[in-house]
Amino acid sequence: MSIADQLHELEATARRECESGPASERPNLKVRYLGKKSRLNEILRGLKDLPDEERRAVGTLANQVRDSLTALFDGAAGEVTTEAPPKFDYTLPGRPVTRGTRHILTRTMSEVIEIFYGMGFEIAEGPEIETDYYNFGALNFPPDHPARDMQDTFFITDEYLLRTHTSPVQIRVMEKRRPPVRVLAPGRVYRSEAINARSYCVFHQVEGFFVDTEVSFADLKGVLTAFAQEFFGADIKLRFRPSFFPFTEPSTEVDISCLLCGGKGCQLCKHEGWLEILGAGMIHPNVFAAVDYDPKVFSGYAFGMGVERIALLKHGINDIRLLYENDLRFLKQF
Repeated sequence: MSIADQLHELEATARRECESGPASERPNLKVRYLGKKSRLNEILRGLKDLPDEERRAVGTLANQVRDSLTALFDGAAGEVTTEAPPKFDYTLPGRPVTRGTRHILTRTMSEVIEIFYGMGFEIAEGPEIETDYYNFGALNFPPDHPARDMQDTFFITDEYLLRTHTSPVQIRVMEKRRPPVRVLAPGRVYRSEAINARSYCVFHQVEGFFVDTEVSFADLKGVLTAFAQEFFGADIKLRFRPSFFPFTEPSTEVDISCLLCGGKGCQLCKHEGWLEILGAGMIHPNVFAAVDYDPKVFSGYAFGMGVERIALLKHGINDIRLLYENDLRFLKQF
C-alpha cells in the first residue's frame, strides 16, 4: 500500500472513531492520531525514501490530512453535548451570604458629621499634603515650636509635609470667604508618634469653626455640650479646663464624665471620673490677621477632636491598634 493510500485510510479511520465514539474520548483520539508517537508520524517517516516529485505531492497530502483531522477533533471538542445536566437538590439549605458593614471609624466619623451638620455646619475638605505655611505659619505656630520638629511631623521637603491636623482647612476656607462661616473639616492626619495602645502615626480628626460678629465662648460651650449629649447620651456631663493652643485664645480642653463609672472613678478614667475628648477655644487674632479678618469686628471659635479617641471611649476599646489591624473577630462586634 502506498503512503498516499495509508494517509487516506488513516483519515477515514480517524473520522469513524471520532463520530461514533463518546465525546470524552476525543482528546485521546487527537493524541493517538496527531501526537508525537502517532500513526501519522510513523507514515511520514517513509517520505525520505520517495523520489523528490512524489515526496512533495505526498507531503502536501499529509499536511492536508493533518489539518483536516485537527479541525475535526477541535471542532468536535467544542460541540454542545446533549448529556443531561447534573441534578440539583432544591431541598438543600441555601449558602449564607455574609453582609459587609461600615468600619467602626467610618461609622463614628459619620455620626459626628451628622450631628454638626444638623447644627448648620457645612463640610469642607483639604489636601493631606500641606505646606508649612498652612499647617503651622498661618495658625500662629512660632518658628521654634516643638510641633515643627522632625520628631513630631512627617516632612516631605522643607516646605511640604503630611498635615498634622485638619486646621489648615480653616485657613483655606477663610481666605476665600467672608463671615459668617460655619464649617466642619473631617479628614485623615499624620503625626510622628510611637505606635502603642494609645497612639498611632495616622488618625482621623474633625475640626469645626464658626466666625461671625459677636461670637462668644458661651456659644462654643453650647455647641460642644449639645454634641456631647447627642453623641454620648443625655446624661453626660462636661468639664472645661484651661489649656493652650497657638491658634486659640483663650483655649480649653473638654472632658466628659466617665462612661463606665459615671464619674465615680474607675480604671478607664484612672480613678479621676473624667475622660478628655477634644480641644477648643476662641480663634486667635493672629489667625484672623493671616486671612485678612478684622479681629475688632469678627470673633469665632474652633474645636478639634480625634475620631479614634471618641470611638475608643464610646465603645470601651482599650487599644487603638485594633482599629487598623482589620481583624474580623474584632470588627464583627460592631
